[in-house]
Amino acid sequence: MIRMIQCQSTDHAKKYFSSALEQSDYYVSDQELQGQFHGKMAARLNILGNTTREVFFNLCENRNPNTMKPLTRITRGDRTIFYDINFHAPKSVSILNMLNKDGHIQDAFKSSVLEVMKSIESDMQTRIRVGNTHADRRTAEILFAEFTHLTARPVDGATPDCHLHSHCTVFNCTFDSIEQKVKAGQFRDIKRDMPMYQSIFHKVLSDKLIDLGYTIKKTPKSFEIVGVPQDAIDLMSKRTNEIGQFAKEHNITDRSKLSELGARTRSAKQKGMSLEQLTSDWKRQLSELPSYHETSTGVAVRYKTKHKKIELNAKDCVNYSFVHSFERASVVPERRLLATCYSHSIGHRNISIDEIDKEFAAEPQIIKVEDRNRISCTTLEVLKEEQHMVNLALKGIGQLSPLFDQLPNIKATDEHFRAIEHILTTKNRVSIVKGGAGTGKTTLMSEAVDLIESTGQKVTVVAPSSQASRKVLRDEGFSKADTVSKLLLDSEMQSQLKNNTLWVDEAGLLSNHQMTKLLEISTQQNARLILGGDTMQHSAVLRGDSLRVLNVVGGIRAAEVNKVYRQKDELYRKAVEDLAKGNVNEGFEKLDSLGAIKEIDPMKPNEQLVQDYVATRKSGKTALIISPTHAQGESVTKDVREKLKNSRVIGKRETSITKLHNMNMTEAQKSDYRNYKDGNVVRFNQNVAKMKRGSVWEIESISDSNIVVHDKKGQRHLLPIDKAKDFDVYQSLTLAVSKGDELKITHNCFDKNGKRLDNGQSLRLNEVTRSGEIILINPNSKSTFVLDKSFGHIDHNYYNTSNASQGKTVDEIFICQPSGTFSATDSKQFYVSVSRGRDAAHIYTDDKFALLEHASVLKDRQAALELLADRNISVDIVHSLQRQKEHPQPEIKKKHRIKEDYEPGI
Repeated sequence: MIRMIQCQSTDHAKKYFSSALEQSDYYVSDQELQGQFHGKMAARLNILGNTTREVFFNLCENRNPNTMKPLTRITRGDRTIFYDINFHAPKSVSILNMLNKDGHIQDAFKSSVLEVMKSIESDMQTRIRVGNTHADRRTAEILFAEFTHLTARPVDGATPDCHLHSHCTVFNCTFDSIEQKVKAGQFRDIKRDMPMYQSIFHKVLSDKLIDLGYTIKKTPKSFEIVGVPQDAIDLMSKRTNEIGQFAKEHNITDRSKLSELGARTRSAKQKGMSLEQLTSDWKRQLSELPSYHETSTGVAVRYKTKHKKIELNAKDCVNYSFVHSFERASVVPERRLLATCYSHSIGHRNISIDEIDKEFAAEPQIIKVEDRNRISCTTLEVLKEEQHMVNLALKGIGQLSPLFDQLPNIKATDEHFRAIEHILTTKNRVSIVKGGAGTGKTTLMSEAVDLIESTGQKVTVVAPSSQASRKVLRDEGFSKADTVSKLLLDSEMQSQLKNNTLWVDEAGLLSNHQMTKLLEISTQQNARLILGGDTMQHSAVLRGDSLRVLNVVGGIRAAEVNKVYRQKDELYRKAVEDLAKGNVNEGFEKLDSLGAIKEIDPMKPNEQLVQDYVATRKSGKTALIISPTHAQGESVTKDVREKLKNSRVIGKRETSITKLHNMNMTEAQKSDYRNYKDGNVVRFNQNVAKMKRGSVWEIESISDSNIVVHDKKGQRHLLPIDKAKDFDVYQSLTLAVSKGDELKITHNCFDKNGKRLDNGQSLRLNEVTRSGEIILINPNSKSTFVLDKSFGHIDHNYYNTSNASQGKTVDEIFICQPSGTFSATDSKQFYVSVSRGRDAAHIYTDDKFALLEHASVLKDRQAALELLADRNISVDIVHSLQRQKEHPQPEIKKKHRIKEDYEPGI
């Protein structure tokens, strides 16, 4: 793991050196590792070698340690002193380093750190602010002090765990060879590309360990050494667990906040223990583990007989990265693709980083475009998909007769009238009705559908999700509304579209693939396709913001409805209208003036929200809690349930049932056996050999890339990971429930009696029988459902993410948005969340100004067509260049008739 932490205080920087870097925090000084200055900038200042307090402090004060003059021209009070880039070895590596006395692991670790720091140095930049120029220039020079430590901070006064890690403090200075002076560094891109540097670190270190005779096992986030028992890893992770527990208790999920927790929760250092004494105590702790045996000294792990495994090559790594990355995005930064390539190659010594780079550069499918000081990539396949989608829509222009030659009587007025008029009179196959949350799109839709059907046409209504189609739309009177997925799979449903109309609600949630299929079906069946949605709300999980691409890139005209009707309070309504237009600052100010934004104690982020939410529910109003992250939502759920228990709304006695947590793996991740663990659960969504659709299997063992699964009847088979698109992978957890608990279904399925259950459906727990059966009741219809004890597709229903809340309307909305959730905060999330309420919105945060900053960011995914258009690159030129790359012309050797260089005009 790598973390990068900014230091902006000279006093803090000096204190950090004295207490944490200069000498080991945890054992006597004769065992400490001497810090070293590195980097081309250090060589320029002639300070390479051992760190000293005097030189370090001078650098902190922005002074040249040789001349004592300012190092850079300006020394601001709020300047960045340095960035602490810290490298952490996997826990199994730390354990074996402790057990081996010759230092070979420690040497491999330190050399890996320095290799990565050289890569970082080559990317160093400085700002250019000369005249009207505002740009960045590569300098490739840094100055950093490297300190290697062998232990973690102690927990609760106990002996610290072994933990091999390095701190590289990179000072805020570099040398601009063009301007010939020392300047402040530009670290923005380095921080942005930290995931790539982390993948390089893991790859380099794992390769060195393989060379030393160890066998490597890749893990989802890093790797471990084969042979080190899991209980030993857990034993030596007390500090990590302490930080994780603190984060959980204080609802901290933001990665940047998690990185700072080490300093905030740091215990006082222990003095007086030698490394020999620490090692003795570590061995004692290990000897008490169930897995301990006489040969647990590291010797048995090293040079161990290797298991057979599937050998990969560089091409496989590049292919994996493409399949994984472009499943959910049309445009991906080059360095994110490379990070995935490097990570996938871990454990395969036959693949080098250089080989991956060469294979990546030669890949004929990739299209690279320099975009805002970074290289962004798409592929020929993605580009063709988008072109095909847009072309299908464009080919439908002028292809149909209007539904009405003369307009019928339309009850709607203003924007709604104009939208219905557009639908009824257009000659185009594709129509778009674009409207924000609460603008009455469903009301408009009801009248438009009635008028279309008055002509004798049939209107088929679908939506992307089960809740939007089978719940919301059916409740609004569209009794036969169904999902887009069902339409795409049901040929009979498709044939009913012949010369009729297909209306897609929430069309902004369609992926490129889904939109393309709907366009193909509509064209084949000569059907009209009406797309209703909002491009300012959430888009599909899978690749493509298709509705926006058709409208903005394809130029398909949209009838817009912008006037908001949902919110009763005028100022609340105007705030939502501002958010719908992207005017976040104005909308935020209106919400603040309403008192909607409530500042809370960061140590008790849920207290006021829970109190207000329960009081609102007791008053008879409908209410919904929205959390940007599941971690924060689960924290709120815990506190809400405690409040409901005390109020006797739900029972105090709890029963544990099975909960299956979808790991949301990409198809590429599911095709890699290294991503599975014993006990994972697999559910098939399609029939494959020996495994029926809907069947559930548990992973029994993983050996030599073979994954053995069994079902509840005891049948055993190998998991066909080559059919990854046909199944989902789950983690089996336990869920504590009480009588009266509100629960939700998390997968489309049926109960034991064959009754249909839809994903997102809300039910109430009636009881859990002695045999483990789960009895649920629909509080509105009073229908009961019986679930098997191993059902699993169930969870508490006390919060929604903003994605899950889209399409829902309640009286009052409660938004839990402390700083720990800001990584999942953007303008779409904030807009969707705020717009769910009729009467009021309540937003709870511990940092109002930072919330506004994050909520102002629009995170639209870029389309491949947009990437090329932004740089005025012709799609035809791209296809021509790709053909040349795939089929290069043979080099023609020419005879040189002129010895001198040719220059025109001479």
